[in-house]
Amino acid sequence: MSARPAFATYHATFNHVWSSLLLEELYRLGVRDIALASGSRSAPLTMAAAVHSGFRRHLHFDERGLGFMALGLAKGTGRPVAVIMTSGTAVANLWPAVAEAQLTGVPLIILSADRPPELIDNGANQAINQQGIFGHYPVYQLNLPSPTQTIPAAFVLSSVDQALAQQARTPGPVHFNCMYPEPLYPGNAYLDFGDYLAPLGDWLRSEKPWSPWLPSDQGCPIQSDWAELAGKRGVIVAGRIQDPAQGKAVAELAERLGWPLLADLQSQIRFDSRNLIHMDLALQNSCFVSELARAEVLLQFGARLISKRLGQFIKQHPWQDYWLVDPQPARLDPDYRLRRRLLCEPLAFTAVHPVGEPQQPWHKLAERQQQATRQVRAACDRFSELGVCHRLNELIEGQLFVGNSMPARLMDMLGETGKGPSRVMTNRGASGIDGLIATAYGFAQSVEPGSGEPTTLLLGDLSALHDLNSLALLGKASRPLVVVLLNNDGGSIFRMLPVPTQDQLLETYYCLPHGLHFEHAAAMFGLAYRAPTTLAEFEQAYAAALEKGVTLIEIKVPSNEVAEDLKTLGAAIRGH
Repeated sequence: MSARPAFATYHATFNHVWSSLLLEELYRLGVRDIALASGSRSAPLTMAAAVHSGFRRHLHFDERGLGFMALGLAKGTGRPVAVIMTSGTAVANLWPAVAEAQLTGVPLIILSADRPPELIDNGANQAINQQGIFGHYPVYQLNLPSPTQTIPAAFVLSSVDQALAQQARTPGPVHFNCMYPEPLYPGNAYLDFGDYLAPLGDWLRSEKPWSPWLPSDQGCPIQSDWAELAGKRGVIVAGRIQDPAQGKAVAELAERLGWPLLADLQSQIRFDSRNLIHMDLALQNSCFVSELARAEVLLQFGARLISKRLGQFIKQHPWQDYWLVDPQPARLDPDYRLRRRLLCEPLAFTAVHPVGEPQQPWHKLAERQQQATRQVRAACDRFSELGVCHRLNELIEGQLFVGNSMPARLMDMLGETGKGPSRVMTNRGASGIDGLIATAYGFAQSVEPGSGEPTTLLLGDLSALHDLNSLALLGKASRPLVVVLLNNDGGSIFRMLPVPTQDQLLETYYCLPHGLHFEHAAAMFGLAYRAPTTLAEFEQAYAAALEKGVTLIEIKVPSNEVAEDLKTLGAAIRGH
């Protein structure tokens, strides 16, 4: 492979010099994807990104969707993704994606264009105070001064190095606010800035970053009392785990210990045969709970559990010891029950905490949960939200992105063991219903080129309405993408909460029925559309959608059906 050409010394304006330095250093530190929205103040960044041969560029006209698209790309690739947008409220539209990135440790790099200081707070057009606009959510943020030759080029490079070093230690979003004065576009000729760049020396001709302050991998410290913990009756809970290989290590550890594995949908091992299926629903059965309550210690890998019933059990049970293994440097202990917090990945933990001979299970939980499984399968044999989600668990091919509110809960409750998706991703940090279509598109684009692996997005109707204009992204998908849209005409999850029903309070202020369907939205954005009315038709529509292009499969169901179905299912599991 031939070496890349030396860094150019001719640039359109001095703004372009700093923009090119920023992006080249990001590239040398591993950034390969840039998400861009159009704008004039960001022209130096956009032009630098457009001519750089090393980047994949992803475009969207809506900055809120842009941020979530970048979030999906970063989640899927595991690498930082840069985001470029113009000044003003365009920057504010990234706030929801920045919050989600911080809460889930996703490495975004926000490059916001801004007016120079002399154009702030004096009535200049499209100017707001962008310094610190994302509050404390960025793990590193810097208000870059207006480009000037009195500041050395090494300042720009070392600022990038420092930011990404901090991001490597504490994964999350980084924010550079870039204050560009005019001119923003090229004049009659490009200018030579060789004298200004000369002090960079070998950097101009090399492919190495200026000062890569990247932390070394410290692994996982050995816990001297591991053998004592492993000798007790324990439970392993698997929460949010990004990498399937890391999840597999957790399942193997549970098998060797003889401990039950309670795996969340986000764990990448929800469909593993070693996982206790229908655990969330089985927690409504007194025999299952009594058997689980014999456990003495809890070892949890990954946080942010979907199952509220499992969270309540963990909170209320008198554990002798409770360890949480998660690489994100955050408290992740909403109930304040933790005894030990280990900052590492599961593979690092299992590497230094071996188990000798495989142990026999101490429990009979598999027998106790069989009633829940029988009742689930009986409740899911007809066309309904439960039936479609249960059937999708069995049909799924490729990647799965699951929206918040009811879809995540239903998929977590109803999943069977089996082949399952190659990866499962969610936005379960802030758990918002905004930006889900854009995130799923970014996640789909993270698949290796040429693999042809499809992506399925499961979301609700209100989530789809929140991000409707990101349907425009889906037409650019390079491999099959299936949108399964559960349309129950509003926020049906509120029917499962203790919202008062008198005076139409529930319907008017919570459920917000809209009476809309999505056939015309699919047509507007050039997507194939299906609206099955039976499980057999759903199977056929899903199989056809996996073959090519992008298909929106709308599941139209009565508003109150899912709440009634879950109440009936719960009563059956409890034996009432």
